[in-house]
Amino acid sequence: MASKLFSPFALGAVKLNNHIVMSPMTRCRASGNVPSDLEATYYAQRATAGLIVTEGTAPTANGLGYARIPGIYNDAQVEGWRKVTTAVHAKDGKIFMQLMHTGRVSHPANMEPGTEMLAPSAIALEGQMYTDSLGMQDHPAPKAMTKEDIHREIQGFVTAARHALEAGFDGVELHGANGYLIDQFINPASNQRDDDYGTQNVANRTRFAIEVATRVGAAIGPEKVGIRLSPYGAFNGMALFDEIEETYVAIAKAMSKLDLCYIHLVDHSSMGAPVLGGNIKAKIREAFDGTLILSGGYDRDRAEGELVEGRADLVAFGRPFIANPDLVHRLETGAELAQPDFSTFYTPGEKGYTDYPTL
Repeated sequence: MASKLFSPFALGAVKLNNHIVMSPMTRCRASGNVPSDLEATYYAQRATAGLIVTEGTAPTANGLGYARIPGIYNDAQVEGWRKVTTAVHAKDGKIFMQLMHTGRVSHPANMEPGTEMLAPSAIALEGQMYTDSLGMQDHPAPKAMTKEDIHREIQGFVTAARHALEAGFDGVELHGANGYLIDQFINPASNQRDDDYGTQNVANRTRFAIEVATRVGAAIGPEKVGIRLSPYGAFNGMALFDEIEETYVAIAKAMSKLDLCYIHLVDHSSMGAPVLGGNIKAKIREAFDGTLILSGGYDRDRAEGELVEGRADLVAFGRPFIANPDLVHRLETGAELAQPDFSTFYTPGEKGYTDYPTL
């Protein structure tokens, strides 16, 4: 029987050459927060993936948390990203932009003058963050968002999505996982508000995520919008809470009603987070009528099993794509995978980025 992993797939109106997704991965190569020919080369090298989801990209200047991550809130960034989409499409690839507002996972030294660290509540993230100018620094306490801030940042997501399409992207993925802004509203560890964006009940803790998805879908078409979720995720200070499953099933149902393109469900247990049990995966699968992407430490056999058993429609691979620009070919032929150099994951320049060879 032919492998399902390497057969074509229709993601709405976007025709993918296979069922393999390249996961979004922060790489910190965008000098001045603007993509360049270097990023265009990197993504084009990996264009045999059925779908590429870019590294997290700041929808507004307030969402710019890490050193050298790209944005999509000014004209130079749109032009820089157009180089990327042109290069990927020239290789017959498909590419979505991940919109990542980092919220409290930030430091002013990584941000532009006049911007603000914003979060649902003024609760600092424990630990430190790297900055190019000051080295490692403690996370400061963010500003608790006012209703005006909330509405402005939601509009920022909308404008960013429009900019992404202007730059040639096939769609966008909302980063609702890993402890970034959307996730910060969902989780009581970072949200202690007492208004209708608080975490007192499922409706309140899901409100921000649903409003962002609703507005972005209305602006560019829900068939061009996906969302990434990480139930039980522990990244960036997220904690387990009551009604986790009810919360994420409610989000899945809401995204289904909005006719969103896909849910990208992350299982970080391979990196030390709590296991994402099959029960929540199955519940989200049942609640959501669109495409379900699963990611989290997959190899070829596990990915094929998820597809054949109907537990997922697409499977995402992350770190293997770093050292294997021809990962699809290597998986299909059973060739040995190259191992990445962890020391160059987030460093500037070509080394550990565009210099990995193909077979």
